This record gives sequence, C-alpha cells and structure tokens, in this order.
Amino acid sequence: MKVEFAPINIPLKRRIQTVAVLQWIFSFLLLAEFCCGFFVILILGNFWFLAVLYLLWLYLDWETPCAGGRRSQWVRGWAVWKYFREYFPIHLIKTSELNPNHNYLLGFHPHGVLVAGAFGNFCTDPPFKNLFPGLTPYLHIMPIWFGCPFFREYIMSAGMVSASKESVSHVLNNKGGGHASVIVIGGAEESLNAHPGSLTLNILKRKGFIKMALKHGAHLVPVFSFGENELFKQVANPKGSWLRNVQEKLQKIMGFALPLFHARGVFQYSFGLIPYRQPIHTVVGSPIPVKQNLNPTTEDIDQLHALYLQKLKKLFEEHKSNYGIPAHKSLIFE
Repeated sequence: MKVEFAPINIPLKRRIQTVAVLQWIFSFLLLAEFCCGFFVILILGNFWFLAVLYLLWLYLDWETPCAGGRRSQWVRGWAVWKYFREYFPIHLIKTSELNPNHNYLLGFHPHGVLVAGAFGNFCTDPPFKNLFPGLTPYLHIMPIWFGCPFFREYIMSAGMVSASKESVSHVLNNKGGGHASVIVIGGAEESLNAHPGSLTLNILKRKGFIKMALKHGAHLVPVFSFGENELFKQVANPKGSWLRNVQEKLQKIMGFALPLFHARGVFQYSFGLIPYRQPIHTVVGSPIPVKQNLNPTTEDIDQLHALYLQKLKKLFEEHKSNYGIPAHKSLIFE
C-alpha cells in the first residue's frame, strides 16, 4: 500500500486541530482503561489509602450520573474543544426556536462510529448555548462508563449523564423547563452500520424514548447529523457475515459495539484512527409538542413514534441537498 504523507508546511493551526482530535480519540478509546489501570496501581502500591478514599467517594457519589451529573463550565469551555470542532469542522444548525420554558428530548441520528457531532455540539461550549439560550443539554451515554474510576468524573464534567430511565426522568422532570436530554437513538448497535454513504437507522423497535417523552410531557426534537458516517471507513460487515455475527454477539454481552474502523494518521493520510476532515452539519429540527401522559398506552406510543419518524424523514429530505446527499437517496429505517 502506498502511503500518502502529509505536507511538511501545513499551518500550525491545522496541526493543533489534529492534536485536539488525537486527544479526543485517546479519551474515547483508551482513557477509561487507563484510569482503571491507574486505580489498580493505587490499590496495589503504597498509595492504597488514596484508592480507599476514592472508593468511599464513589459509594457516596454513585447516583450522581443519574441525578443530572456534575458539569464543569470550565472543562466544557477548554480551548482544545474549539480546535476539535474546527478540525472537521462541526456546525450546529438551528431550524426553529426552542422555548426554554419547556423541557425537550432530542433524538440524535445517526450514531456514526464515535458520535463526534453529538460530543462537539452538546458537550462543549459555546455552540448550543449560543443558538438555544436558556437550555442546558445533557448527553446520555451508556451507564457502564460511569463505573470507571476517575473517568466518570471527566465525562460528567463535559455534561454527560447516564442513559438509564432514572437519569432521563431526572433531566426531564425539571420544573420550569430549560433542560434538553440528548439521546443517540440508534445506540451502539447502529455504529455497526456506520459506513460512508450509509443512511440506515436502527429506530423501528426503539420506542423507549417516546414513552419517556410522553410520561414527562417533554417536546420531541429530531436531530440529524449530516457527515457523521463519513468520518471513518469500517471493515465490511454486512448482515449475516461472520464478522457481523461476532460483533452483534459481543454487543449483547458487553453492552457496546466494536466496529472495526480506520481512517488516517497524524503525519499521513493512508491509515490510522484519526477521523477524516469531513464537515459535520448537525441540524436541529422543529419540536413536536407532547402532552404529558403518565400512563401511555401502546397505541399512544406507536402513534407518537410514527409522527416522530415522519418529522425525522422530513427534516432529512429538506436539508439533504445542502450537504451533498443525492436526491434519490433516502433514510432507511430498521
């Protein structure tokens, strides 16, 4: 394979952008394991008492990821995130006002490989804050990550909270409104479909978010992130293949998927784990008003779910021509 090296005279700003994305990749893929390893070293070493103190803290603080987390405006405002967003670049597009007197449930699509658009738009400042003043976004992720020592503190500081029912309820229960739960609807399973050009969404059987919106009277907002699936190439894993079967079995066992992806490196463009410089345009749609229903029936849930799919498809169709999607291509719901 011929290696295409990056030019030597690349501007310093672009180098900094690459470093910013490199640290994000490290954080996403390895920081949790690094933190767990460090914790084990503390236990086995001379500083075991620090590990005991942290375990006590963990016990007392265990429910925080389900109770709104512990965000840090300082962490969310780090300069590194500005360079991270500029690398792709990441854009947040507003199509309608979101009244801060209400609570909202934003359905984010598609998952992509590493949900870069969701992180860049909802876990860093100031994109969302500038466009939707008065609203506080909470990105819900798998509960398993909040069991990692030290790592949990870092992700909570960025505004991430658990994706458990208790956590979503806590966010949407805010009296007076002003909260926005952001849920990546397709989940880990959808990441296995994250190939360039793919428009397949795992959503037909995912109705839990609809039930939560009904129970809390939270307005539903479809969000589509154009370019999310273009950041990496993934090893071919069509449904029914041995690789896909293995990935799906591991996903059911561990709770998260293991897509085999690749892109570019730091000093060359031929291989590596750094995403391609492909623009991401995250379009926030118009809210679907939801009247609170503490005991929604299956019919109620199905009816609102169908309306949500209709609004999501409309959002995609209205904006796809702006972001290089051919006119004949449409979303595929599975």
